[in-house]
Amino acid sequence: MHHINRLTRRTLGLTALSLVSLSMAIFSPSSQAQEKPPLKILVGFPPGGSADVLARMVADALRDDFGTIVVDNKPGAGGRIALNMTKAAKPDGQTVVILPSGPMVLFPHVYKKLDYDAVKDFTPISQIARFQFGVVSGPASNVKNMAEMKAKAKADPASASYGTPGAGTLPHFMGVLLEQSAGIQLNHIPFQGGAPANNALLGGHIGYKFDVVSETAELHRSGKVRIIAVTGAQRDAQVPEVPTLQESGINMEATAWFAMYGPAGLPAEALGRLEKAMMKMARHPAMKEKMVKLGYEPIGSNSADLAAAQKADLARWEKPIKATGVQLD
Repeated sequence: MHHINRLTRRTLGLTALSLVSLSMAIFSPSSQAQEKPPLKILVGFPPGGSADVLARMVADALRDDFGTIVVDNKPGAGGRIALNMTKAAKPDGQTVVILPSGPMVLFPHVYKKLDYDAVKDFTPISQIARFQFGVVSGPASNVKNMAEMKAKAKADPASASYGTPGAGTLPHFMGVLLEQSAGIQLNHIPFQGGAPANNALLGGHIGYKFDVVSETAELHRSGKVRIIAVTGAQRDAQVPEVPTLQESGINMEATAWFAMYGPAGLPAEALGRLEKAMMKMARHPAMKEKMVKLGYEPIGSNSADLAAAQKADLARWEKPIKATGVQLD
């Protein structure tokens, strides 16, 4: 009987000790620190668009680094609604925005009154990916390279019309920058989106079109149009046979990018967690492959490199935007 009691007491003692150890493990500061914070990714554009698709790819890739991740679409005003929500969010690293570069490098020059400061109101986290633009020649111009385009524009300025997805878009200002860089005059024809501009190009109503490479890569491959140059520092993987503007003798470079920003005043620990996760994500082979298929060059930069890219592009686009006289309310 004594033997059974001793065993029972010993078992109970071990059980109590185990429970104490377990409770200490659950409530210890080290295990609490390991709890993964939630993350809300704001997107200022509708579901299914390029910003939304990329944000959802990022969300999937960050599942191991954060707790619950939600992609929240707040479309409208060219992305400004989502930006203002980010600006107003608590700077705890749990609310970020993923957006194209336009609102951070074009809007400050284009809008007379902007309800945010693109530099002071946000913490740069990571430049996710870059993409570039193509100078596309259609049947009406039928030129094969930039030298022919320059010669034709100088000889017959009326024929040098280019279409874009709209006035005040990055391809519009890219055309103005090309005029300034190549010393030619071009006639801008804005359309309501890339598809109508493609139709006008194919129909011979405009000589050229400027847009992201992915918009016309398929038409180029089928021989219906010809991308005569790309605007980045390197050739584009989608159309590797096409030279850059620099290779074509024109001293110009123009790219756009997607990035992640948080509200101003993000603490170093929260910023570090986000930066590290984004840098790891962009180096993952499967993620790199997905991005390249969408026409993006994966970057996954740190905060300082995104800040430098934003500063450079704010300076790059100031002159061409002012030259157009485009000012929006």
